[in-house]
Amino acid sequence: MTKVYLALGGNVGNVINNFQKVIEVLLQNERIKNIESSSIYETKPYGDVEQNNFINSVISFDTDMNLEKLFDYTKNLEKKIGRKKSEVWGPREIDIDILLFGNNIVKNKKVTIPHKDLINRDFVLVPLLELNEELKHPATKKKIKEYLLKLKHNYIVKKLNETILK
Repeated sequence: MTKVYLALGGNVGNVINNFQKVIEVLLQNERIKNIESSSIYETKPYGDVEQNNFINSVISFDTDMNLEKLFDYTKNLEKKIGRKKSEVWGPREIDIDILLFGNNIVKNKKVTIPHKDLINRDFVLVPLLELNEELKHPATKKKIKEYLLKLKHNYIVKKLNETILK
């Protein structure tokens, strides 16, 4: 089994409900075990697109799926929940990004692991550290918390009281 960390985000519709739908689908998958979720955060948009604030969270689980299968699975899950094509960093109902896939380092046409913007986003690093404060970046071997301390931009507006896992 491989430990996986996924970032969840969105700013269109009932985003927290969409996060809960993701969890419901994952719980039904026999190839996914030990699901955990971080707190939920309201965050400023990343990038140069004028839009509403986002809701973000990170989940982790163990799986025996390979990376390509998991990537396809998450993209299909986005569509199932209602994601429509959108511009880069634009508004969306749900966004599911694979942040880490065990200690694997992968770069191909489909996916880059660790996620290329992992170390640049507090709305990913903070919830990631909630799930595992000793986590290290697979490529650099630096602790994730070191990257958080060096960030120049803060996108987190506030931590919300809601939870994904019921």
